Amino acid sequence: MTALDITGAKTAEAADVITGARERIDALDDRIIGLIQERVAVSAVVQDARIASGGRRVNLSREMEILAHYSEALGKPGTALAMTLLELCRGRI
Repeated sequence: MTALDITGAKTAEAADVITGARERIDALDDRIIGLIQERVAVSAVVQDARIASGGRRVNLSREMEILAHYSEALGKPGTALAMTLLELCRGRI
């Protein structure tokens, strides 16, 4: 299978651009996954401290702030992304 087949490009030049861009996307995805894993760990620290102090594990007003932040930055898809992040970071409720 050639680079043209793999990328769907019609020229070798376009295939080269697409291949390079995909490599960068893959590297960015790896960084994003690492950041999400870090966020999950930090969120667990916050939850543990809140519970240890007698509070609830989830702070809904804080979650609303996060949803608003993502929505303002990324629009409606940002809200969905924030919901997914919150779900990952909350663990099971």
